[in-house]
Amino acid sequence: MRQTLKRIVVESADLDLVGLARDGEDALAKARELRPDVVSMDINMPKLDGITALQMILQEKICPVVMVSSLTQRGAATTFECLELGAFDFVAKPDGTVSSNMGAVAEELVNKLKAAASRGIVNRLQRSRERRQPRTPLRATFEDVTRKSAVAIGISTGGPATLQDVLPFIPADVPASIFLVQHMPPAFIASFAKRLDDHCALKVVEGRSGMPVQPSVCYVAPGGMHLCLHRKISGEVVIRTPTTPATLFVPSVGVMMESVLNIYGSDTVGVLMTGIGDDGADQMVAIRHAGGYTIAESEQTAVVYGMPREAVERGGACVVAPSHQIPGEILRAVRRTKQ
Repeated sequence: MRQTLKRIVVESADLDLVGLARDGEDALAKARELRPDVVSMDINMPKLDGITALQMILQEKICPVVMVSSLTQRGAATTFECLELGAFDFVAKPDGTVSSNMGAVAEELVNKLKAAASRGIVNRLQRSRERRQPRTPLRATFEDVTRKSAVAIGISTGGPATLQDVLPFIPADVPASIFLVQHMPPAFIASFAKRLDDHCALKVVEGRSGMPVQPSVCYVAPGGMHLCLHRKISGEVVIRTPTTPATLFVPSVGVMMESVLNIYGSDTVGVLMTGIGDDGADQMVAIRHAGGYTIAESEQTAVVYGMPREAVERGGACVVAPSHQIPGEILRAVRRTKQ
């Protein structure tokens, strides 16, 4: 497996391989000695397991860590524990402990290693962990109105940990439906939605085709399918989960935001947070032009300032804010749509 990962790194023109480690103890020793820009590390290792080695590398602020393990496919809870402890991101082996099909995720691994090596990542991850204390939802007063609004949230690399700065602060009675796209392998979505639900006052569910849309519920895009909306003749709005159009990421933030905007119009609140690329940036512009309200995460807290930066540079952000201020911005935006 080490030789497979070595080939992937060596074949990338943007990466230099500086060391290979046999186990967790060796990984920690080599990280201390070589001081690399980034480490890719298995969760399941002898002598010192990946979780413990991860904690020690991060505690000593050596470098960011991208987890690579078969356990990330079978043990989603372990993966999310690593992310909450401060792992930059993870790549799931397509099959088995020694995967013969790593070529399928080679590009993903290289992109995440390059993103993790960016300047300032370790300090941003550290500040994010320090803020992650027991949560109390914000208190907000909403007028009893019949208008319905929607919050469309798009997030990618660094998302599972960053969302802990946002969703647990949203009150259970928020008079808006929330739609969330997190770029993630399909096998993890159900556990991801359950984990969010356990941490939030807000109800969080995995979106399923035909599911009626209700306020005060967060719908997570299912794995390998888009999250779209459809209005029935009766006026009821329901979830649709098509596999088309073909996009770089499925589910796509852009496809979700466009569908939400088509239903809710100026009552749409768009939120774009940490992630590689530009998924959702054009749709943030469209939401703003339609009279909706848009919030982009600032470079101050974004693990990867890619997707939100694209929204800002294209004129798609009404406000730019660090992750821990975004819950308040969302609640202000929801009140604004109901005036």
